[in-house]
Amino acid sequence: MTTQQKTSIIQNIFRILLGCFMLYAGISHLTFNRLEFQAQVPNWLPLSKDLVVIISGIIEIILGLSMVFWKGKRVQAGIALALFFVLIFPGNIAQYINGTDGFGVLNSDKARLIRLFFQPVLIIWALWSTGALSAWKARRK
Repeated sequence: MTTQQKTSIIQNIFRILLGCFMLYAGISHLTFNRLEFQAQVPNWLPLSKDLVVIISGIIEIILGLSMVFWKGKRVQAGIALALFFVLIFPGNIAQYINGTDGFGVLNSDKARLIRLFFQPVLIIWALWSTGALSAWKARRK
């Protein structure tokens, strides 16, 4: 897959917004929302919840920086971020199944269920804004 894919100004704006969101999320994992994020770590995961939150926070910071600054590898950054969103989805499912509150707004089954439907949006956002979808389509031709 190509590392250089033309993207529009709108895609670039959305890529940078998503990158900034990931930077904020990563920083919050390591600081003020650390306990809230631990609530999303499934109990069946054989690692310390705090370790998972720290590692995922570091990964989010790296991915966020990649989305914002690594123009030459933005397709790969988008794929990596989409994969990350897929990998953390079991935590969101566990939070819904276990009825675990979080962040002051995920305090009902309805709110936690609605949140699950945003994960595919984030995946598509990462792939579209970096040109990864276009690169994949071009490669298939």
